[in-house]
Amino acid sequence: MRTQRMTLSVSVLALLTLAACGTVSDSDSGGGDTVQSDVPVTGVAWSVDSVTVDGKTTEAPAGARMEIDPKGRATADFGCNEIGVDARVEGDRITFGKPVTTQMACGEDIEKFEKAAIDAMGGELTAKLSGKKLTLARQGGATMELSEEKAADPVGTRWTVTTLLDGETATTVPADLPEERAPHLTFGEDGTVRGNAGCNSFSGKATVKDSTITFGRIMSTRKMCPEAEMEVENAVLTALGGPATYTVEGSTLTLHGKGGRGIGATAAPAGTGSRHG
Repeated sequence: MRTQRMTLSVSVLALLTLAACGTVSDSDSGGGDTVQSDVPVTGVAWSVDSVTVDGKTTEAPAGARMEIDPKGRATADFGCNEIGVDARVEGDRITFGKPVTTQMACGEDIEKFEKAAIDAMGGELTAKLSGKKLTLARQGGATMELSEEKAADPVGTRWTVTTLLDGETATTVPADLPEERAPHLTFGEDGTVRGNAGCNSFSGKATVKDSTITFGRIMSTRKMCPEAEMEVENAVLTALGGPATYTVEGSTLTLHGKGGRGIGATAAPAGTGSRHG
């Protein structure tokens, strides 16, 4: 089994918000600088709906997302690879730099959409906000349509683990793990957690309160799997040991446990709950 990994900055998991731009001095109050933007979309996670390039519109795969942080760094997932790119925001104009992506192999349709989306991000785009809909348009006709994401509920959602966190680094979970052993977890209304860690299924107590999840003892089956799967499992179970802090941004869960070990996970699309392990 081929294992594909890439060490990334943990900031990759802070998914896409459009950065505010334009600094105005607050001389009357004596305070510091304040930040304003013609397109007030800072702090919003966006779901990608479609991309139009050369007059052809392509619908986005489930889970496609994009965000630009206030420091001018955009991150995106168009259905396959993690993408990072510099993004300069000036008023209603956004200029993207050269993207850096992981190199996972994906299905043909997803690869085509990913290429079209990256093409649509090239150069300077104009941002137009209408309600909870955002349009990014490039001169020449390429456009990307996005919608504001509603944060997924941490409880009752099936979370697919995509990233393993260790201090300041994040490692993507190998894309070629067998489907039945892809790591995932679900927090129940009854204070439990269950799922699969990458080899074995597990269950245990988990209390979700405010920004903290307190895990009790986790019980799991005792099968042995290939080394790569066992490495993923050990990392997942370590993150679920004891108290952990978490955030949910759109459809992304980030959880930090003891010693800086944690996970990044994505809410599974509706209809996938039957695969619980």
